[in-house]
Amino acid sequence: MTRTTRRYGRIAQVTGAGVAALLALNACSSSGSDSGGDSGDSGASASAGASGKVSGTVNVFAAASLTESFTALGKRFEKEHPGTKVVFNFGGSDSLAAGITSGAPADVFASASPKTMKTVTDAGAAEGTPATFVRNGLEIATLPGNPDKITSLKDLTGDGLKVVLCDKTVPCGAAAEKALTAADLKLTPVSYEEDVKSALNKVVLKEADAAVVYKTDVKAAGDKVEGVEFPEAAEAVNDYPITLLKDAPNAGAGTAFIELVRSAEGQKVLTGAGFTAP
Repeated sequence: MTRTTRRYGRIAQVTGAGVAALLALNACSSSGSDSGGDSGDSGASASAGASGKVSGTVNVFAAASLTESFTALGKRFEKEHPGTKVVFNFGGSDSLAAGITSGAPADVFASASPKTMKTVTDAGAAEGTPATFVRNGLEIATLPGNPDKITSLKDLTGDGLKVVLCDKTVPCGAAAEKALTAADLKLTPVSYEEDVKSALNKVVLKEADAAVVYKTDVKAAGDKVEGVEFPEAAEAVNDYPITLLKDAPNAGAGTAFIELVRSAEGQKVLTGAGFTAP
């Protein structure tokens, strides 16, 4: 098995904002439904964002693993579009999808898996076809210095080791289950967490010895954890789709935000955070 130790910058504060009051888009903006495939334009009107004339609040529901990179892109968006404000709601993709289908007002949804995005598209809540904008893989997060000498998934099944996983209903948990199946292993964690940040924080707070999380989260945690790669992670890579929502209160700003995410500028931020290009 290959073991890689990584040390990166400090983890960002998760500030999952609730849904803010949204300002209506001015009459000159539009939200067409040009629907491409995964390499298409996510169903948003290209002219709406391209005009640059957007204003007001754009509400973005995004997977917890996107916290650091999307927060950085949100600040860049506000700078590039004076008069706008990006409000994020970060969390488990399944709970975000449930909120959207229950009527929570939002403009953009970025999910950590096609399965959770399908919940939104099946409900008719997406505007057009979602587009994959990045991919993410798994890594084992251990305590600094890796005192338990973990080098593989199999090591996580050792007696006395406290391991946490994401809940099976969220993408990081489903991916972990897929990796464990590929390794032909059974693992009973001390807890299942609601999203990847919660799982990682168990290790950061020394309440667990290890967690199976995304590579991007290990990178964001810096010297608070160490990362261990394992070959079965190749069997559990997640595609991340993004879409404008059908009832977006500020479709023009939502379209422009998606364009930033998918632009060369946006991709540079995302790959810098450890994601891979689609």
